[in-house]
Formats: sequence, structure tokens, C-alpha cells
Amino acid sequence: MAPVIGVGLAALVVCLVAGFALSRSAELPSTDTVAPTLRMAAPEPVGSYRAPVVVRGTAVDAVRVSIGPDSVVPAADGTFELSVRWAPAFEVVAVDAHGNQTAGTVVTRSALPSMRAVHVTAHAWSHDGLREAVLDLAREGRIDTVQLDIKDEDGVIGYASQVPLARESGAATAIYDAPAALRQLHDMGLRVVGRIVAFRDPTLAGWAWHSGRPDWVVQNPSGQPYSSHYGPIAFTNFANSEVRQYNIDLAVEGAQLGFDGIMYDYVRRPDGSLSSMNFSGLATTPATAVGAFLAESRYPVHLAGAHLSAAVYGIASTRPDEIAQDIPLISRSVDFVAPMIYPSHWGPGEYGVANPNAQPYDIVFRSLQDFRAATAGTSAKVAPWLQDFSLGVTYGDAELRAQIDAARDAGVDSFFLWNAATRYHGGGLQPA
Repeated sequence: MAPVIGVGLAALVVCLVAGFALSRSAELPSTDTVAPTLRMAAPEPVGSYRAPVVVRGTAVDAVRVSIGPDSVVPAADGTFELSVRWAPAFEVVAVDAHGNQTAGTVVTRSALPSMRAVHVTAHAWSHDGLREAVLDLAREGRIDTVQLDIKDEDGVIGYASQVPLARESGAATAIYDAPAALRQLHDMGLRVVGRIVAFRDPTLAGWAWHSGRPDWVVQNPSGQPYSSHYGPIAFTNFANSEVRQYNIDLAVEGAQLGFDGIMYDYVRRPDGSLSSMNFSGLATTPATAVGAFLAESRYPVHLAGAHLSAAVYGIASTRPDEIAQDIPLISRSVDFVAPMIYPSHWGPGEYGVANPNAQPYDIVFRSLQDFRAATAGTSAKVAPWLQDFSLGVTYGDAELRAQIDAARDAGVDSFFLWNAATRYHGGGLQPA
């Protein structure tokens, strides 16, 4: 009988252990593998890349919602709101009490304000009379933006830049105090666009050529610097990564100082026959390389807080290869395309206008149609450069006003005025 008793005891032990396990498991919570439900609204467009992006949504059953290092506890109904520094896109993560996660992506948008701007050189800003005349235009409500040069056509940087190459090449100067200028303009409620003359740069080109860096310079077929009416060594090579990075570094520095926008000028090849030029390291077309440079610039400049624009030739919308400015390509990487459509620069009969210089309204209105078409389907706005100087025809208030009216009638609400001497016809600018 002993084996029977042993089997009975063994069975009893098994039953007792199983019963304990059942009662114990009933006391433990079940494992939750259901992730939170995350829904997000599209953020409101920002008016500045310095403005925070507000992300709102609902995270049902979540105890925390995070964007990078920033996080918030949702309300009882799951709603949340997070204000974060601008970025092109964000990953939003919702986590529940059991560690389950749900992630989603939010893409940001911008709605930058229009600009009514005038060009101001570094030396003009340092001149009391010229500076005050520009500030008077602002006090009267005739302009809301000042375009102040960072690097000019000589390759000279108007303030004491800390970019190493600017200092090594001798480009950095102390013509004006950038932080003080920006503070004064911002205190007046004005926005400031810093202009960087990109690849026409005699200072850097000359320094590079004489420092054993010939590949930084546009050359002729014989291997000498490409000479043009701009000078014997005037153009740097846009295909060179160090030249490109130098301009990007200046743009980022300007944005970090407080410039609200960065505009690249001379973001092109030299004018002339392409067969007479050699761009060391160029693996694609000049127009594609210029577009790639702007694409490289976009996010560094935005992340530093500024919008990005490119000054382009008026003929670029119909003849992009003449100066390597493909407007549809450029428009993918900038916030503003700024065509230089000065009436004096068009030939007779262009756009069916017999005498463009004497017909400022007609040539501006018609040329802007092409630029609006070329930028269609992108987020880039058109902000033309208009003429406030005399060249062949005397220009005054009426001629300036005609161009501004033409831009408005063409559906364009931003403009920059060019006068190399920084002297403007305020009567052509109606107060806002």
C-alpha cells in the first residue's frame, strides 16, 4: 500500500502548489501592452525662425509627451501643449504608465511677413547723415526692413567677424558695430536682412590664390585666374567645399548675431562664355552646384534663427544657364527669391516693352509674371529688387512708385530698393 500513499501525497502537493500559484497570479496586475493613442494638430505657421513652435494634440492614456528633452504631462482628457525651439520637423513621443510608446512626426511651416526694404552699405551705416536718412524713412512708416551688408562686392566684411577664415584672409573689419546696429534697428521695430555677396569675392580669391589654394578660384582654360570686368581675381569657385562653407559660416554668424534674414547675392557663376571658365572639382552643371549650395545653407541658417533669400538676375527665369541660376531649383531652398528687375538693365523689346527704362511699370509687371510662375509649387516668395537710381533715364518719386505699384498689381507684396549710394526717394514710398 505504500506506493499508493506516496502517489496520493504527491498529487496533494501538486494541487496545493497549483492553488497557491493561481491565487498569487490573481493578485498581480495583468501586463498592459496597449500603447497610448496620439493625435496631433498641424502647428500654426511661424513668422520667424526664432519664434517657438507650439505643438498641440491629444495623447489618450499617456502619462508623458516628449519632444526631445522637452516633455509635458497631459491633462486628464489627454490634451497637451508643448512649446519648443524651431526645427524643420519634430518627433513627438507619448508614453503610458507601463512604458508603452506611440510616436508621430510634426512638420513645421512658416508664414514670414512681407518686407519693404532699402539697401544700406556698411560705410553708409557708419555715416551719420546717410544712416539717419534711412531711419527717417522707418520713422515715417515708409519702410519696415533694412538690408545691411555683411560681406560686400569687395569681399569686405563690415564688422569684426569671428569666422576664422574671415580673420585669416583679412576680410573682417570694424566699419560698423553689428550688435549695436541690430539693437538700434530692432528697438525701432525694424527687421534686418544681412546681405552676403557670395562668390564675387576679390578678398578671398586673392588671398587663396597667393596662399597656394588655386582651386578656390575660378580659372581660365590656361589655369590662371578668370579675369572679368570685376577684376583680375574676383570670383571664387562655388564648386569648392571650403569656399561654400566660408559663406555658410558667415551666414550662420550673422543669424546668431540677430540678423532676421540672410540674403546671398552673386550666388552664381561669372557672366561670360562658360567655355572660358574652369571650376575645379565641379562634378555637375554650374546651375545645379549653385542650387546645391543654397540647399546646404538652408537649415544651418534657419536653425540659427534667420530666413534665407537669394538675389538673382532678371533674365534667370528665362535664361538660367547664362549665369547658373535655375529659379525652380533655387526656390526649393530659399524663403525669398529676389530678382533684380531694374528697368535700366533690360534691353529694348524685352517682354514686349519697347523701352523698359522709360516704362518701369510695364517691365516690372511683366517680368514678375515669369518669376511667380517659376516659384509656383514651392514655399518661396518673390521679393524683387527695384531701381531707385538713374541710369539713362532720370528716376524720382514717380518712377519708384510705378515699380512698387507694378509689383503689387503682379501679386507681390515685398521689395528691396537699390541705390549704391544709399540715397532714396521717400516720396515714392507711401507710409504704411
